[in-house]
Amino acid sequence: MRVKAVLFDLGGTLIKTTEIPRVMKKILEDYGINRSLEEIAQARLEAEKGLDFRDLAKLLDEYWVQWNVRILSKLQVDANISALAKYIATHWWNYSNVVLYSDAENALPILKERGLKIGAVTNGLQSDVDQILPKVGLEGFFDIVVVIDTLRKVKPDSEVFLYALWKLKVAPSRAIFIGDEIEADYKGAQRSGLTAYLIDRNGNVQDESVSKISSLDDLFKLRIIE
Repeated sequence: MRVKAVLFDLGGTLIKTTEIPRVMKKILEDYGINRSLEEIAQARLEAEKGLDFRDLAKLLDEYWVQWNVRILSKLQVDANISALAKYIATHWWNYSNVVLYSDAENALPILKERGLKIGAVTNGLQSDVDQILPKVGLEGFFDIVVVIDTLRKVKPDSEVFLYALWKLKVAPSRAIFIGDEIEADYKGAQRSGLTAYLIDRNGNVQDESVSKISSLDDLFKLRIIE
């Protein structure tokens, strides 16, 4: 069956962003707070032990405020932690470089030219996507964008993938999904009836049962899309 739609994850699949500790370090430095990347990375690890990512669907932007509070507390920041946590949450993308992977920059226009419907299904929030897409020239590019706010659900929930296809009026058997996370993206899409591919640019995934591509250019080289 001919593919009619291609859905993508965003972060790590189409878009590359600055590593979290580096963004946090830059923000803290603007507040006159100096912490090493190692200290920030360790504080993040400790802070996330008490958080459930699925709570994003309930808390939305407030989740990231609470996430920041926990990290700042672990770093023993001597400041108004609540106010700083809110500032970090609302200004994060002002401090992070956001760029398209070169293969995404090449592949996305070709897919459009071939008449395929293109969608993004991300575990990001609407507030994130509103800032990210204009930075990489993708504002208005996608035929559908599904964020956590859309259904108050996160990948790998099948409803997220199927909602995107319902809006596009495309059956799961006529769509493929490409993402960089095995559970949320690859297995979530598979369970929803889509053909899934894991993008593994650095060759880190050794599981031979997973259908992998090393570049979005492989969609054409391997004739995944005619």
